[in-house]
Amino acid sequence: MNKQHVRHPLLASLFKTWYFLALTIVSAVICVFALRANNEHMLHLKQALQTADQDNSNVTQALQELQAYVTTHMNTALTTGNTSVYPPIQLVNTYDRLVQAQSNLLQQQNSQIYTQAQDYCEKTYPSATLHTRVVCTEDYAASHGIKAAAPIPDSLYKFDFVSPRWSPDLAGWSMVVSIVSAAITAVLLVLRLLFKARVE
Repeated sequence: MNKQHVRHPLLASLFKTWYFLALTIVSAVICVFALRANNEHMLHLKQALQTADQDNSNVTQALQELQAYVTTHMNTALTTGNTSVYPPIQLVNTYDRLVQAQSNLLQQQNSQIYTQAQDYCEKTYPSATLHTRVVCTEDYAASHGIKAAAPIPDSLYKFDFVSPRWSPDLAGWSMVVSIVSAAITAVLLVLRLLFKARVE
């Protein structure tokens, strides 16, 4: 067989292989940087949420923005690792403010009940002893619903978000291109080796 005629398809196949190899490398590099950018933007949104939690400003909006981004972009998961805090998002300040507000409200309501109890007992037992008035006040307060602070579930203010394995963004599509072009490169190399071995 004339090897002069064989070199041309081999050479063309070699060029095509290098094209797809270069495409694989470029798309893989883009994918790595895009994944990194996704993670950095997630950290920015997480920091914005923590700031909002501290400042008591737009916590709900910041939480929704973080959740929406993490659940639609690769490499942004906020899940629990072996050494990380569980869950990774904890709105501690928002929770503490809510507990304090509930405590203040109950204290105000209970104070009003005790004031009413003292007025009632003074009018009911104007000449009673101090002990009798104390017992009357306690009985009145108990019968009129002195309240204790009910525990607020802190789980309502703790979150973890899972990111998708693939997302239709720059990172996702560059990953697809990288995988497809790598597969084509491998096929072309195998075909080239088989064709070369058959010629020789």
